[in-house]
Amino acid sequence: MSVPGVGPITALAFIAAIENVERFRRTRDIGAYLGLTEKRYQSAETDVGVGISKQGDAMARHYLYEAANVLLTTVKKRFGLRDWGLKLMRKVGPKRARVAVARKLAVLMGRMWKDGTHFEAPVAS
Repeated sequence: MSVPGVGPITALAFIAAIENVERFRRTRDIGAYLGLTEKRYQSAETDVGVGISKQGDAMARHYLYEAANVLLTTVKKRFGLRDWGLKLMRKVGPKRARVAVARKLAVLMGRMWKDGTHFEAPVAS
């Protein structure tokens, strides 16, 4: 809950969905486990990205998406993840930016859980 935008319900849904963070060799696999990666349609010469895969726990994915939305819209503190998300929002649109920030939040929360650390936002320049 020390991550901006992440409240007790989001943290609880994340912990319930992951159960044991040690089963992930790399924490970046958590985003894919929760379905926050791009789904691909590939056939012959066609290769199209069609939204997110929506695999894994729907409730945890929903709460992470909402936490990303709060992080990008209501949190006023400046730090790297928020600035990156706002830049991405201008470039690819708000929905895709929220999914990308939600994926990064999942990876960040997984790393914090694995290491037993708290979130300390470095000030963005």
